[in-house]
Amino acid sequence: MATKYRRQGVSVNGRTKNAQLKFIPLGGMGEIGKNMYTLEYDDDIIVIDSGLMFPDQELPGIDFIVPDISYLEANREKVLGIFLTHGHEDHTGGLPFVLQRLNVPLYGTRLTLGLVGNKLREDMPLLEPKMNEVKAGDVVEVGSFRIRFIAVSHSIPDSVAISVETPLGRVIHTGDFKLDSTPIDGRITDYGAFAEEGDRGVLLLLSDSTNAERNGFTPSERLIGGTLDRLYRNYRTRRIIISSFASNVHRIQQVADGAARFNRKIVFMGRSMIRNVELARSLGYLRVDERMIVPVEDLGKVPENQLVVMTTGSQGEPFSGLVMMSRGEHKQITLGDRDAVFLLASIIPGNEKLVNNTINRLFSIGCEVVYEADKQTHVSGHASSEELKVMLNLVHPQYFVPIHGEYRHLVRHSQLAEDVGIPTRNIFVMTNGDILTFQKGARPHVRDHIQAGAVLIDGNAVGELKSRVMKERRELAEDGIIVISVTMGQNGALLAPITVGSRGFFVQDEERDVLDEIRSAAERVVKEFSGSRSIDPEGVGRALKIRVREVARRRSASYAVVMPMVSVAGSDRNEKNWLEKEFF
Repeated sequence: MATKYRRQGVSVNGRTKNAQLKFIPLGGMGEIGKNMYTLEYDDDIIVIDSGLMFPDQELPGIDFIVPDISYLEANREKVLGIFLTHGHEDHTGGLPFVLQRLNVPLYGTRLTLGLVGNKLREDMPLLEPKMNEVKAGDVVEVGSFRIRFIAVSHSIPDSVAISVETPLGRVIHTGDFKLDSTPIDGRITDYGAFAEEGDRGVLLLLSDSTNAERNGFTPSERLIGGTLDRLYRNYRTRRIIISSFASNVHRIQQVADGAARFNRKIVFMGRSMIRNVELARSLGYLRVDERMIVPVEDLGKVPENQLVVMTTGSQGEPFSGLVMMSRGEHKQITLGDRDAVFLLASIIPGNEKLVNNTINRLFSIGCEVVYEADKQTHVSGHASSEELKVMLNLVHPQYFVPIHGEYRHLVRHSQLAEDVGIPTRNIFVMTNGDILTFQKGARPHVRDHIQAGAVLIDGNAVGELKSRVMKERRELAEDGIIVISVTMGQNGALLAPITVGSRGFFVQDEERDVLDEIRSAAERVVKEFSGSRSIDPEGVGRALKIRVREVARRRSASYAVVMPMVSVAGSDRNEKNWLEKEFF
């Protein structure tokens, strides 16, 4: 039965002369994560997904990265809602940031909205957006758009693709999908619905490109069940620790089913793991006998060889359960040679070093660790090349844009589209901020571009990707810092001994000798300013930086950050001194 939400006074069939349909990706192009896409017709905009991306080592101290929504903020009166394809963080994790700036309704399936609600209650408890629950098969009408939700199989239940009927034609966004014929929950990708949309005519297909480089078909998630049975059988005498994504409900279900078959109890650890399990059980997406679940506080009451511990940390996250265990810092569990650890997840690009460090620590404390891909410890939730071709043939779109993937994935996917007969001129490989424009009677084109960078989130602080703060952090991390504190009278005389301190500044010679030489250089600078009628703290600071850098480079070839702190006694306290103007 269709569900309708229609903006007052606007017909889905209404047309404006010379109106344009625009597709604008704000994230997800040329990257894994940060997925956010917009469709705009006349004065109406809908947004599909609002994800985050985790930082690499080039962004020290940053918690995560979200799309720049400057364009949406500038057109906030046009934005009708955010439509979510599924509950993974790379598609929903940006919502706490976005919803603070755009008070718009959310549309999503039951589990997706449940996960989003949990996240908002934790991160933004005062934020209460309007949530509209939908299910596969529902139709929603907002503004100039008629949106149909189509069931797809993925590594999290309740995933959907989105078909958007616009006055200029139909646009299909596949979301993340695979063509799994034997999914854990029995909910397969709806081939019939895609074929039906294709028969009606599809103007534009936007399709997941994550696995475009992989040949063949992605194996079924049920493959993990066989892997788990072998592992449970081979390690009967050991306590078993399993690490996986907290959002992979299908994987959690198979771990629990295997534990039941081998008469083991199960303990869930990690805040996100516990939270997601409780939600999935309450909504009926996860079936685990209550008698099997052991509370964390009762961990010691169950023999170790009858226990499975399921925790977070498959990506080496610094404060996750598995990483804390590997460091011997976990409050409830101490690992040793009686434990077997299974990593049931693939490594997200950029996390290789973190994961490898965790595996090495686990081996060093005597654990048996199973993580190799050849042992079938992970099955992707994304379609491989042959499945992508099937989707293209089902939908047979007039135009095609590969989305969701690094740039090479987008290019490979575009080549697959050419293989199935889509003309090269009808395929657009885009970057974030590009505008693909359709207009009746004209050929679509990508000519214009909007601001669509990345926004860094550090605790409660928000900043642009090109922030000087990140440059300063990298410099501090690479070369350290030297701090010189100088207190002068208004005539330039020293009122206290110059102090020199350093952190992270590496020298081959005796450190005290180097610091003494730096202090002597600073004293010579101060003497040059003595006798002046009026001391300029900025000028003193600049001179100190030059002289100290010369010493540092000569003695250690270091490009350490030099921070002079110049105070002039009796100067106007309301006037900003050099340090404040330079660094704050």
